Amino acid sequence: MTWSSFIWFALVAVLFWITGAYAAWKDRTKMAYGATLAGLLVFFSFILGMWISLERPPLGTMGETRLWYSFFLLLAGIIVYGRWKYKWILSFSTLLAVVFICVNLFKPEIHNKTLMPALQSPWFAPHVIVYMFAYALLGAATVMAVYLLFFSQWTIKNGKLYKDNNFQFSTFNSQFSTELAITDNLVYVGLSFMTFGMLFGALWAKEAWGHYWAWDPKETWAAITWFAYLAYIHYRLMPKHDVKNALWMQLISFVLLQMCWWGINYLPSAQGTSVHTYMN
Repeated sequence: MTWSSFIWFALVAVLFWITGAYAAWKDRTKMAYGATLAGLLVFFSFILGMWISLERPPLGTMGETRLWYSFFLLLAGIIVYGRWKYKWILSFSTLLAVVFICVNLFKPEIHNKTLMPALQSPWFAPHVIVYMFAYALLGAATVMAVYLLFFSQWTIKNGKLYKDNNFQFSTFNSQFSTELAITDNLVYVGLSFMTFGMLFGALWAKEAWGHYWAWDPKETWAAITWFAYLAYIHYRLMPKHDVKNALWMQLISFVLLQMCWWGINYLPSAQGTSVHTYMN
């Protein structure tokens, strides 16, 4: 498998995903499942092919992790659709996946290199894969938060709901409450996987560098992101809280996640000094 084949696998997968999203809108549940899962199978076959051809897990560069993120975005989308039957989630998941696929097409960052010794650890693959799945779930939660803040028919003011700006509800409408519960559940599961990812990373670091934590830029931003999502969960569990503020907290947490994932690569403090700098 070579990188030049990616465009064809991506094209077929995206066509399947678009078909699945369209079928979901038309209440054709079986077609939605079948097309989305077929797209996931096609996309994963490319990841597996790269794994075989590179003779290592395709996880060592930003371009390679974007492959996993695109895959997990649709996986998270079909899980949410299957559990709560939200039609639009597959459309948004497909749109986000296409964005990351396009980034990979224009800036692939795929390196046909043997992994450096520090990455040749049994903890490396589970650490990155679990993190990518966590990022996908938290991305799906962010999609829900954006929908609730900007596209829902309900307006949030001072922690209460308004419809058509003139009728107030002292308690949540059942649909809104369900959508908010989905957002929370995605954050709960996403943060759980992020926690496992951090633990795997600590075990990997102990094996590779002799210590569990180094407080280099990557690890510092990972801790900041973890605490940000933890703060969101605790705020949401408070008896009295403003829903709008909570949703904004989640969006800010996702921005911090992006900083942890790829933004730190542009920080001067991470240039050449971070133990997480592996390939150029």
